[in-house]
Amino acid sequence: MFYYLLKYVLLGPLLRLVFRPRIEGLEHVPDSGPAIVAGNHLSFSDHFLMPAVLKRRITFLAKAEYFTGPGVKGRLTAFFFRSAGQIPVDRSGKDAGQAAIREGLKVLGKGELLGIYPEGTRSHDGRLYKGKVGVAVMALRAGVPVIPCAMIGTFEAQPPGKVIPNIHPVVIRFGKPLEFSRYAGMEDEKAILRAITDEIMYAILSLSEQEYVDQYAAVVKAEQAAEKGGKERRFPRAPLS
Repeated sequence: MFYYLLKYVLLGPLLRLVFRPRIEGLEHVPDSGPAIVAGNHLSFSDHFLMPAVLKRRITFLAKAEYFTGPGVKGRLTAFFFRSAGQIPVDRSGKDAGQAAIREGLKVLGKGELLGIYPEGTRSHDGRLYKGKVGVAVMALRAGVPVIPCAMIGTFEAQPPGKVIPNIHPVVIRFGKPLEFSRYAGMEDEKAILRAITDEIMYAILSLSEQEYVDQYAAVVKAEQAAEKGGKERRFPRAPLS
């Protein structure tokens, strides 16, 4: 109930008023049945803008830190994300990727839309980074199509670290569904998973027209932070890469 209150009464109208998003290709999102919407991730506002323009409810796998913050702010954030139907996923530890896949398959098993950012984290510089293969695993195991999505302008509207968004035009562009039934039963083949993920990322790239970086965003972030701080490099684990 709170999800629809946010979408149609509290947050959705405000987002449309502030960002005035232009929507392209919405007809590519199926009216019913399970599907994955895989998009680039440029801003915190992505979590809210895409659900605001979709006709159907969509569930995102959100990082667990949004649900465990300290103090009043942390509790309010956790309440907001839970009420909006988002699922916390612990991204640390060796089983992080498998946990995300399990939760995603539950959503798809209920015939719902699942939102995924294959890059695994927000882009810190507006470029598109290499995708992790968890999206391919879920697409094959659930036997569902993947709809590529490009958020354009959200990085300028709310770059990392900015709390109050700028007034900036935003485009949300959906591409034609990608079908991978030809690879059914091959979800354990690493080369197949990599090929599927790269196809998805290329579709997102074609929609967004970003600069592409063939490295994981989390690794590049860690590398740059280490260089800036003059510390030894410690790279985060890239599960299911």
